[in-house]
Amino acid sequence: MSKAQHVLTLSCRNRPGIVAAVSTYLFQHGADIREAQQFDDAESGNFFARLAFDLVGGTGITKLREGFAALAEEFGLTWKISDHAVPRRVLLLVSKFDHCLADLLYRWRIGELEMTPTGIVSNHGIEAYAGLDFGGLPFHHLPITRDTKMEQEAQIWALVKETKSELVVLARYMQVLSDALAQKLSGRCINIHHSFLPGFKGAKPYHQAHMRGVKLIGATAHYVTADLDEGPIIEQDVERISHGDTPDDLVRKGRDIERRVLARAVRYHLEDRVILNGKKTVVFAS
Repeated sequence: MSKAQHVLTLSCRNRPGIVAAVSTYLFQHGADIREAQQFDDAESGNFFARLAFDLVGGTGITKLREGFAALAEEFGLTWKISDHAVPRRVLLLVSKFDHCLADLLYRWRIGELEMTPTGIVSNHGIEAYAGLDFGGLPFHHLPITRDTKMEQEAQIWALVKETKSELVVLARYMQVLSDALAQKLSGRCINIHHSFLPGFKGAKPYHQAHMRGVKLIGATAHYVTADLDEGPIIEQDVERISHGDTPDDLVRKGRDIERRVLARAVRYHLEDRVILNGKKTVVFAS
């Protein structure tokens, strides 16, 4: 079945009548609701919803948005209506390890990820990716040192604006973004991070995990914030490890987890399935 043309996401303080008012408005303006999901967060008292719909007559999308603003003000909604006929523009950042980048490009080529890659940024030269086919996508080599970090990030931010990128994906980009850049990209920059119990920081985390005899390894995709690796979590996954697994086995299994977790997180974002809820997220997974 084809996907809906448009998606409305909203959040607000919970109160009676929200669903009735929103669905009635959409119906009265020619919208055919194809999918509806909602969540009442009893802890915070907030309400979240995602409605996917087609316009089958009546008001166009521009007037639909304009008219919805009055209803949104009445209920105190934080909201967005997205046009899914136009793929989101995505800038991909990568360092030496290219498995996540290769996976995202493959999923994009086969139509699994509906996006428009605007370019690839790396702190390594293009020769580091001799085995990858970028398919003509612009490649930007932006080397970085401790002394040039601010200048390099200024170049990244300029590219985001120049390419009109709506999402930035750190596909194993192994540089910590400054607080300033993280703030500029708030809610639209996704990172993939290896996550273990206990947590292993620094070089060769899988080797550290092997030395501690872990029984599970995992990965976490989250939005980037100024707090390193503590942004709102979008998706996670784990895999069992046995005493017979070598460090190379952990690295191999870790690559697989990182690929699929990042791909799911990017897809959820592209499909407007993620709504921020303070330091957490509400994810209306398909």
